Amino acid sequence: MPGPWRRTSARPSSGPYPLWVYAASHVQQLKEAQVAQVPQPLDALAVRTWCGLALKALGRAREEIDAINVYPVADGDTGTNLYLTVESAAAAVEAVFAGYEAGGTERPTLADAVRAMAHGALIGARGNSGTILAQLLRGMAQVLAADGESAHTDARRLRLALRRAADSARHAVAHPVEGTVLTVASAAADAAVGAKENCAGVARAAYEGARAALAETPGQLAVLERAGVVDAGGRGLVAVLAALVETFTGEAPPVPGGPGAYARVNGDFRVGSEECAGAPADGGGPAYEVIYLLEADDEAVARLRERLDALGDSLVVVGGDGLWNVHVHLDDAGAAVEAGVEAGRPYRIRITHFAAGDVHTTRAARPPRERAQRAVVAVVPGEGLAGLYQEAGATTVLARPGEPPASGELVQAVRRAHAREVVLLPNDADLRHTAAAAAEQARTEGIRVALIPTRSAVQGIAALAVHEPERRFDEDVVAMTSAAGATRYAEVAVAERQSWTMAGICQAGDVLGLIDGDVAVIGSDVTATAETVLDRMLAAGGEMVTLVLGDEAPETVAAHLEARVRESYLAVDTVVYRGGRQGPLLLIGVE
Repeated sequence: MPGPWRRTSARPSSGPYPLWVYAASHVQQLKEAQVAQVPQPLDALAVRTWCGLALKALGRAREEIDAINVYPVADGDTGTNLYLTVESAAAAVEAVFAGYEAGGTERPTLADAVRAMAHGALIGARGNSGTILAQLLRGMAQVLAADGESAHTDARRLRLALRRAADSARHAVAHPVEGTVLTVASAAADAAVGAKENCAGVARAAYEGARAALAETPGQLAVLERAGVVDAGGRGLVAVLAALVETFTGEAPPVPGGPGAYARVNGDFRVGSEECAGAPADGGGPAYEVIYLLEADDEAVARLRERLDALGDSLVVVGGDGLWNVHVHLDDAGAAVEAGVEAGRPYRIRITHFAAGDVHTTRAARPPRERAQRAVVAVVPGEGLAGLYQEAGATTVLARPGEPPASGELVQAVRRAHAREVVLLPNDADLRHTAAAAAEQARTEGIRVALIPTRSAVQGIAALAVHEPERRFDEDVVAMTSAAGATRYAEVAVAERQSWTMAGICQAGDVLGLIDGDVAVIGSDVTATAETVLDRMLAAGGEMVTLVLGDEAPETVAAHLEARVRESYLAVDTVVYRGGRQGPLLLIGVE
């Protein structure tokens, strides 16, 4: 690699790089433990267990559901979107439990758990299917949180929750279509009415009703009948309801799917059919999918619905209490964002272009892409660094400020790299468990993954600089790990609130200098603080200084630090990159 990326060897570190032992995360261990202790009552523990089992079920079925996705757009992402939505819901529930455990309280209430589940699904909802699922969970939470302490039996509460879920999801869709997940949800709620004994009976009846409705979806929606598949979103909901049955019974019911399921014989339809799994939907259609979270009041959202409905289709607006998740397909993505700005404050904006070759052609027609031998996947904190990493050949995952990627996004990036061997650079200490979970998932798919525990993007730059795809995999990983371990990292940021630090008490607005993750300097000026941090790092020696400037960093800080290095530290090179909107004002690496 030319320029600063290409270095002949990794410089030796002063000591061994810490060996991080990557096992299953604490969150996943908790989920595993709850499976063995099947809770009978409808309580917070049942919600926690359900979320964990649903996430596992969707993880197993993700590729199959992606394969049969032909409505509303055949972009093959329904299973992935459902998985990421439930992953966010499960993480929110685990956070509530962790908070109670840290405070010495045994467990949260049912209301606490279901509200967390609904909120997590809302903020993490992806795609048309994920947005509808978020509203289904919100509908259930409205009943269970309000009715949690009533005299109703658990079975009655669960029946009422399933009914509210189906009705609220249907209301959230601008133009409901039969033969979709909405039909399956309504059938589940209808079937649950006849079950009176306990939650296990209600869950089983809802599951059986949903499963029967799913089998009928091809006869209700022409695009499904032509493709010879059932509705992908409905298939995902059946998996979620199967997890609900397992929560209350300890036994997983049979779930449709796999070879021979719904085989197109005697009027039935097969899930995951090899010859028609990627059959196209109707030609044409909008060019973009736009999704964003929106802070707005009810009246503004009502006007937004009308405006977006006139602009596009597949409109789903879910949420309430001032926070909404907006999803729409349309040709003018900018107009959808502008409408959100007029309604309130949109953020976490995601715009996906439906490329004609990806959306409206069959999988059979796509020429297979040869799998590369080795690739690097890296999490980066800003657009500038993303471009830099991509120029060096890495597949990147953007971590926006306050929005770290989920494990499902990292798995998707590993798949997108399309290589037999992948080196994963999380570039953030807080992502170690997320990255470990993603690596483990990718390994189950036959991909050889090595996780290098980089804790900053500047360590990732050092690792990528010595990357040699032609080298043996193990040797390449050792060289990259050594380069990362030989790089001390720091950042300069602005304190958001008063807090205790290793360097004393900081106030909101103070400039903080963090070295290796700990606050080492508290100052009032960005340039002076950065200079102090750099001097402390170079006091232990160094040969290369890497500076990554964020958009909000002073224009003069890089030139000042370069001059400082030239004047005070002989034989030390400096390289400067633009990181874009990256959170910290400045990232510093010293090798």
